[in-house]
Amino acid sequence: MATQNLARLSLAMLALLLVASVESGSQTPEKPVNASGARVPVVLELFTSEGCSTCPPADALLAKLAEQQPVAGAEVIAIEEHVDYWDQQGWVDPFSSSQWTERQKVYAAGLADHGVYTPELIVNGGSGFVGSREGDTFRAIASAAAKPHTEISVSVLPTEKRGHERLRVEAGKIAGAQSGDTAEIWLAITESALHSAVSGGENAGHELHHAPVLRWLHKAGTADPNGAAAFSGESDAKIDSGWKRKNLRAVAFLQEKRSRRILGAAAIAFEP
Repeated sequence: MATQNLARLSLAMLALLLVASVESGSQTPEKPVNASGARVPVVLELFTSEGCSTCPPADALLAKLAEQQPVAGAEVIAIEEHVDYWDQQGWVDPFSSSQWTERQKVYAAGLADHGVYTPELIVNGGSGFVGSREGDTFRAIASAAAKPHTEISVSVLPTEKRGHERLRVEAGKIAGAQSGDTAEIWLAITESALHSAVSGGENAGHELHHAPVLRWLHKAGTADPNGAAAFSGESDAKIDSGWKRKNLRAVAFLQEKRSRRILGAAAIAFEP
């Protein structure tokens, strides 16, 4: 009797294992958003300031996204843009620029996002919200990666011009464009591993660490909406002697002038 009971128990366990195996095998693995299997670049622009006490959590979230790339099918291209309207509040942000403030104002004019504020995260130029909201950020990245995108490549070319870099951008046929809008090619340089010991303002006494910070931004040209290759060209970038080359990246993106939507992007690290 004991032998029969043992046999029945063994059969029951075997049946459970088979069911579990079938159920496991029936699960379809998550497919990447891009049909080719490559991750789709998604540009995250965080408008932030070292003088803003609510900005460090957003900075930390953006840094985590850039380092861990946790959203399936998406390649997060992180850009911190430090605005200058906090610089009169007790601490002058060493990375702030009126150029980034003006860029945020352009976004604010087209987004129903409560105007200009920090920390504001703009995802692929199409949506804006408080940059520390992790759930909203993940959903916006996944949504952006699922949309049609234009293939873009960017490369750093050899140059003998001291203190300068030569960047080349190529863009394929435009995908997902709005009728009547103009698509522009933009080039950016970001620097990672930046930090500050803040001695004034709302973050006084704190050591702040940042995701890749925007150092330079330049419009390289206008894309051809009808061409099989929308754009091909080179631009010269002046590199500040204080920037650490090993931490620099070149970013290229195709952005509609009116809607501000980003239709494609690419990034590459500078060689040491």
